Amino acid sequence: MPAEPPARANGAARHIDPSRSESHCTVALVRGQTRLVASHSAQPLKLLNPRVPAGPACHVVQASYGGGLLAGDCLHLRVRVEAGACLLLSTQANIRVFRSDDGRPAGQHLAGEVAAEALAVVLPDPLVPQAASRYHQTQRWDLAPTATLLLADWWQAGRADAGERFAFTEFATELRVRVGGRPVLLDRFALLPAAHLPTSAAALGPYCSALTLYLVGPPAGAQFQQLAAALHQLPPPGQTALHAQLSGRPAVVAVSQARENVVIVRALGLTRQDLDPLCRAVSAALAGPALLGFDWLERKY
Repeated sequence: MPAEPPARANGAARHIDPSRSESHCTVALVRGQTRLVASHSAQPLKLLNPRVPAGPACHVVQASYGGGLLAGDCLHLRVRVEAGACLLLSTQANIRVFRSDDGRPAGQHLAGEVAAEALAVVLPDPLVPQAASRYHQTQRWDLAPTATLLLADWWQAGRADAGERFAFTEFATELRVRVGGRPVLLDRFALLPAAHLPTSAAALGPYCSALTLYLVGPPAGAQFQQLAAALHQLPPPGQTALHAQLSGRPAVVAVSQARENVVIVRALGLTRQDLDPLCRAVSAALAGPALLGFDWLERKY
């Protein structure tokens, strides 16, 4: 996979205004079913709670008024998954980041807590930064030692159908995960197309869709083991290592056992559609009765 450019020294978190109103949701087990027991939406974010098939999971969908983020928009969301509960957190559609004419970035900040024996699955649609846009994102997750988190971070090079490719001004994300109060994962990514030459062979080359999956959980836990086994099977047949001969493939997938309790999947696609098989494989793996209990993508489309 191409090396990631260094994060900005001032960090994405500095652009998050803590004075903004905060959205929040809490899910908990109620009579054997996970239910949304508390929720508050602060504009421009809207939290939806669609019905799901009978099973262990609760589904919360993030939507936004206007279908995207304007310059200066800053979404704050706090998520709590109570003991033994199961949450699927997704988005309604692609998250569009509109141009910034005054230099202000749009941003999202998510803080999550996952209690003992709980499962949190975070599967957003791709984020699409449009021409001249600026975007900063941070995520902080605190897990109990027996909790499991599967999280996707997915973004596009721009509006490919309109001929845009890395026409945005700035894009930065940061993910921190703690287990039992101890840091286990820190991943930062920052891209300034004018400085980093993203289309060069040393960076992203011809690829326009970047998806990263993070799995954190107890190594001996049944949910972690089931998901880890599924993730390790994601690389396409014939791909055994990352080398120059893979650069022409529609999709490149790398799986890393970063720690005993952390698995990371990094994937690049020439288009979003080239990563669909990977997404469908993950959705099918999650459909088991010990996880979500339904196929998320089949239900969505």
